[in-house]
Amino acid sequence: MEMDAAAFEALVIDELDRLPDDMVDGLDNVVFVVEDRPEDGTLDLLGMYDGLALTERTQYGMGELPDRIVVFREPHLAQCEDEDALRDEIHTTLVHEIAHFYGIDDEQLHEMGWA
Repeated sequence: MEMDAAAFEALVIDELDRLPDDMVDGLDNVVFVVEDRPEDGTLDLLGMYDGLALTERTQYGMGELPDRIVVFREPHLAQCEDEDALRDEIHTTLVHEIAHFYGIDDEQLHEMGWA
């Protein structure tokens, strides 16, 4: 599947807007970023949470840079055949990475069907 960066980013924003308010309202000092692919060039990683989970924070909030949730465009496009599948995969990636912000690990996500 092919899609330019601007169109992909618009889909990410749209899917982010579709998430339940109670999931996104608690996000504090988090930015969402779209990048083409991970630094290692792999197409296996769809997203990444780069930050300190809420469950690990003590005196957070004293000038820290924002946490980042990164959605990788090229791996998503490589794994999806059409826009519906792409939207579903972006949605799942967003939920997965937001869960890491809340301190939910991959094992718990797998048990919940989000891994």
